[in-house]
Amino acid sequence: MIHHIKEQRALAVAEMRGMVEKVQAEKRNLSADEAKIFDSLKAKITSLEEEETRATFLAEAERRMSGTPVDKGLANLESNVSIVEVLRAQMEGRALSGAAAEYSAECERRNGRKASGVYVPLSALESRAANTTTTAGQIVPTEHRPDLYIEPFRNSLLARKMGARLLPGLVGNVSMPKYKTGMTSGWVAEDSALTTSGMTFESVTLTPKHCGGIGEISRQLLQQSSPAVEELIRNDLSYLLAQAIDTALIKGGGTNEPKGVLATTGTQTGNLATMTWANVLAMLEKLEISNATAVNWLTSPKVKTKFSKTLKETGLPGYLLEGGSVAGLPLFSTNQAPEKTGTPNTGIAILGDWSQVMLGVWSEIDLLLNPFAETPYSKGNVLLRAMCSVDIAIRHPEAFVIAQDISLA
Repeated sequence: MIHHIKEQRALAVAEMRGMVEKVQAEKRNLSADEAKIFDSLKAKITSLEEEETRATFLAEAERRMSGTPVDKGLANLESNVSIVEVLRAQMEGRALSGAAAEYSAECERRNGRKASGVYVPLSALESRAANTTTTAGQIVPTEHRPDLYIEPFRNSLLARKMGARLLPGLVGNVSMPKYKTGMTSGWVAEDSALTTSGMTFESVTLTPKHCGGIGEISRQLLQQSSPAVEELIRNDLSYLLAQAIDTALIKGGGTNEPKGVLATTGTQTGNLATMTWANVLAMLEKLEISNATAVNWLTSPKVKTKFSKTLKETGLPGYLLEGGSVAGLPLFSTNQAPEKTGTPNTGIAILGDWSQVMLGVWSEIDLLLNPFAETPYSKGNVLLRAMCSVDIAIRHPEAFVIAQDISLA
């Protein structure tokens, strides 16, 4: 939302600048109609700035609610970093300046290591075939309409939005002590000894895992001045890395991948092979017995449909999924939730508390442009590599009950 507001504001500023430059070139003052349009744009910019202030305040409030500390100085830098400006500077072989230079330098100071390229904030990518002005023709037509840019259909990225805790600015490996078992008490007869007991602990660890991708971008695309180009590159990079992180948060456990909820041992097992109200309540009961809090459901679109058409009780009104909720808890669906093929095909439903999931970040997005790769070089294009270093840990695996037996037949 914040990036959309900034884009609209930039478009209005560009239009105002164009009007001023036009009348200066013609050595005249604004006409009455032009002055009216100019004042309208000025009012629009003021309104957008107020909207941005509100949206920024809300974003920081939501971060605080999820337990993520907010560094206001760094947050202000983040909001002013332009990805396109970073890429242009690398392509032209010049030093960074402004917010991008300050942000990258601050990340290097905090991390204690120099980026191979340039650090840009993970938040700049939130809101592959080569990207060229041919494949992205909507953003450089004769009549430029970035407000009508047609986005591709993409999987919903939900895990982080559902409350996973972000631990930014990590340097070394992280080991967090965790209570395992405690002392015991009991009744004894007179003059009998109490049973000696003690507390035991274990550790939850985070070590960096590396994720990235390489894409080819045309020289002309990077040289376009429209804010829509910034939005296009941001969205493409966003989906490149955010999908990989989101998939790992939900499942993970593959080669070189962090372990997400489904790959972590110690989670509880639910049974929805027969999808009934009683089995739904049994999953809720398991969390309550473990002193965990049920916050929401995560599943796939096909399983969501099955919840929607399954009656709570045969012959009586009321479905398991009503008003977007199951048993009063919101249900989210995404194609990131895996399904198993077989006889029959089966889907999953995860019930739990995503604030128990920690996403540790060692490296924000590290961008490095390579203008010398042979094939792109011959076309005047560049290769862009984006990488980040993160890991995932589950504080209390028992805070999740997982049913992996939902028939999709």
